Amino acid sequence: MQTASLVNSIYAQTRNPAPEVGMGATICCWTDRHACTVVEVSTSGRVVTVQQDKATRTDNLGVTDAQSYSYEPNPNAPTQVFTLRRNGRYVAEGSAMKSGEVLSLGRRDEHYDYSF
Repeated sequence: MQTASLVNSIYAQTRNPAPEVGMGATICCWTDRHACTVVEVSTSGRVVTVQQDKATRTDNLGVTDAQSYSYEPNPNAPTQVFTLRRNGRYVAEGSAMKSGEVLSLGRRDEHYDYSF
């Protein structure tokens, strides 16, 4: 995945634990990150479906990279599907392995980059 964020790059490179329903996850975009919950895992574990969580900002720091959030599942959010690729990463279904959004399993993390 191409990214302009060091944190997103680290998340994308980190080895994922085995996916489980209810597990927290993070969708890594160009510089933003979106917290989500795993809602379905194929029997092979190669296909993971997630729903974006409701992330509520809990700090009062304004337009800054120092952000903190609380999370709660959002069962009404649309689902997104990620597939395990030969490079060991879960990439958005239908996207190229090197340029698609990457799913990082095992942690929820929301981040909005105000510089764009």
